[in-house]
Formats: sequence, C-alpha cells, structure tokens
Amino acid sequence: MSRSLWLILGVIGFALILLILNNSAGSTFGIENNDFSQLVWLGLFALVIGAGLLRSGQRLSELARNLGAWAVVVLALVAGYQYRYELQDFASRVTAGLVPGSPLALGEEDGRATVTLEKGPNGHFQARVSINGQSIMAVVDTGATSTVLTADDAVTAGFNPAALSYVIPVATANGMANAATVHVGELAIGNIVRRNMTVLVAAPGSLSQSLLGMNFIGSLAGFDVRGDRMILRD
Repeated sequence: MSRSLWLILGVIGFALILLILNNSAGSTFGIENNDFSQLVWLGLFALVIGAGLLRSGQRLSELARNLGAWAVVVLALVAGYQYRYELQDFASRVTAGLVPGSPLALGEEDGRATVTLEKGPNGHFQARVSINGQSIMAVVDTGATSTVLTADDAVTAGFNPAALSYVIPVATANGMANAATVHVGELAIGNIVRRNMTVLVAAPGSLSQSLLGMNFIGSLAGFDVRGDRMILRD
C-alpha cells in the first residue's frame, strides 16, 4: 500500500477520533463539527488532486493551469451546494412559466413544506396535481367540498369512468351534476403529499375542469393569498 494512501487514511482516522471526542462539545478547534468534517474532506480532496498533478510530471505553467481549473470546479460545486435552495426556486419559477400550473416555488417554513401557486390567465389559481403518479390540471376551489376529477382526468389517474356509479349530487359551474367516489393512493402538489384520499369523479361531460377542493385544502396547516400568489402550507 502506498505511503500517500496511508497518509490519507491516517488523516481520516485522526479527524474521526476528534469528531467522536468532541461530539458532545459540538465543535473541534473552535469549528462546528459539521464544518470541520467538511473542511477535512475538502482538504483531502485538494491533497489527492495536488498529489496527482505533481506526480504527473507536468511543467509548472501547465500545473498551475490545471490547479486553477480544478479550483474553479470545486468553487462551482461549493457555490451550487450553498445556493441549492435559491437554484431550486429559480428552476421552479422557470418551470411555472413554461408549464402552467406548476408550483412557482417550493420551500419550508418551520420544518413544514410550502408550495406557492401563481394565478392563471383565467383569474383562477391552477395547480398541477399528481394523482397516483399521473399529472393533471385542477382549479383550486375553496367552495368545493371535495376534490372532483373530470372523466378524462380520472382516466389519466387510472380509473375507468364507465365502471363507476354516479349517485352523489355535486354543484358545478354548469349547475348540478352527479359524481362517483374513488380512492386515490397518493395526491400531491409539489412537496405536499396526501395518501389514501377519497375524491369524486364527475359524470362524463358534466365538468370541464377538475377541482381541488376542501378535502385537500382543509388538511393543510393553512394557506393565504398574496396578490397573484397563493401559498399552501403543509
């Protein structure tokens, strides 16, 4: 086994012993243990790269150029990790602009998931809802007691409208209609997930747009509307 490998293993072992001994204190050499462990791994990463470059026999100018390139890569990775939530938010905003109903932002408040929706061109808040892993569009309707799927969306979610019994009266924008009950294994908007929910399926031709009703919204810790944005809190 090479001397370099023994050196690396020794550094890892020494750092591990320090972290174990200072676990209750929460810091090592005045540095928080999490930061100290990251510092050790980054140092080892730089050591391995540096040793590899030195042993390659490259000229000093080429060596400096390669070290600079690796430094840029490491900085990019560190910056990407530190700004991962901002990058996720940016990606969500781009997706929301390209795919109507996609969450404008995903986040957390007090350890609970939040989803921000944007008002659509029709003046209603629309959400891209995942039902049993299949994506459908639904209008957020706080006046609807239950979530109601159109017959077409029910097919997308894996149900057979022809095999359902439409015996439950529901009020729609077109007046009264009949609906049937189905059970979905998973209903999700962004990172807010509900399992084993009962939803309704409107009789074919009686509903033009699926509705996200109060059986889902009422299960949330809360929601509020700020201008053209609605924030759902798990």
